[in-house]
Amino acid sequence: MQGGASQSIGYALLEEMMYDEHGRMRNPSLLDYRQATAVDLPDIQTIIVEVPSPDGPYGARGVGEPSIIPAPAAIANAIASLTGVRIYETPMNPERVWRALQAQQT
Repeated sequence: MQGGASQSIGYALLEEMMYDEHGRMRNPSLLDYRQATAVDLPDIQTIIVEVPSPDGPYGARGVGEPSIIPAPAAIANAIASLTGVRIYETPMNPERVWRALQAQQT
């Protein structure tokens, strides 16, 4: 669950495949492609509420994958609440937020 949340935050704020004018990827290696590290992430605490699933074997329920979904929407909502600007693309990095703010002022 913590890994899924970490991936979700990284996707929302940092990860971006960049291409040049010829369609070649500009950041093809892990040295160039920005991913979230422990320094970038908050302390993520998980609370497990055990409710058996009627569909899973012995009541098992998947918990890792669902945690990857909410961060981009939550972060976009937080930015919109703070700035009044809605960001529709990821990553929602400082430059993208700044450009959206500049567009709003014109």
